[in-house]
Amino acid sequence: MRKVIVSNIVSVDGFIAGPQGEIDWFAWSEETADYCKKMLRSVETILFGRKTYELMAGYWPTATEEDPVIFAAMNDLPKVVFSRTLHTVTWRNARLAGSDLGAEINRLKQRSGKDLVIFGSGSLVAALTELGLIDDYRFFVTPVILGSGKTQFTPLNERCDLKLVESRTFETGVVLLRYERKLP
Repeated sequence: MRKVIVSNIVSVDGFIAGPQGEIDWFAWSEETADYCKKMLRSVETILFGRKTYELMAGYWPTATEEDPVIFAAMNDLPKVVFSRTLHTVTWRNARLAGSDLGAEINRLKQRSGKDLVIFGSGSLVAALTELGLIDDYRFFVTPVILGSGKTQFTPLNERCDLKLVESRTFETGVVLLRYERKLP
């Protein structure tokens, strides 16, 4: 069975974006790019909520100064968009998901192939955490305190226990914390 991976940058105080949605505070380097390229080679599909889809679809198709491997993966990999308000998606290899979130994710997980990854998409992450459908959480904790912003776990009705399976410090001070969901 394929896994659902969350791969998100977070501030020390737990935000995935600043108060106006800004994400310009991530400390990117060749070292973090290498990690991301390796991760992108291990996945087959990208999952997005509406807001992150719109942000990424507005950037990646015309990005000119990005790593060619990351550029190709972001544009060529299949993308599934979860939205109650979008009626069409235009980014290459993107499609809108069905209305039943749990059923759609379970169907995707049952297919053979590589894993699925979520970038950003806080509401989607929260909903899938509630449903117990995320297998692997990868947080790139950036050495910045934002004070306020967007979190990826609001609202959660139940606690989700995790087990640390990897940690790594990058030269920029970014710390990768990788967790798997503890099974009951």
